Amino acid sequence: MSIVRHESGSRMSQVVVHGGLVHVSGQVGRDGTEVGPQTRAALAEIDRLLALAGTDKSRILSATIWLADIADFAAMNAVWDAWVDPANPPARATGESRLAKPIYRVEIMVVAALP
Repeated sequence: MSIVRHESGSRMSQVVVHGGLVHVSGQVGRDGTEVGPQTRAALAEIDRLLALAGTDKSRILSATIWLADIADFAAMNAVWDAWVDPANPPARATGESRLAKPIYRVEIMVVAALP
């Protein structure tokens, strides 16, 4: 089985496709300092990367979400709920974690299936 990598650098790839699965690296929100705009930006980037790999959010199998402050859970969920395909919600876990930079409020990683 081949492994296809998209948008690779020396440290990581943004997307890795293998065995019918698309692994999207953790995407952070770079818009503003509030969790809502950051979540929207991260999800928009996930949409872009899934399309690059030949799939879309309706085929997401699992999502892992890290919040810098779990108090942002409801605000993040408001954006997530408006974005996620309601007919195909993935398995999901959310936790609190210190993120790579203090300005980041949210990081989201997904695994999706190819069509």
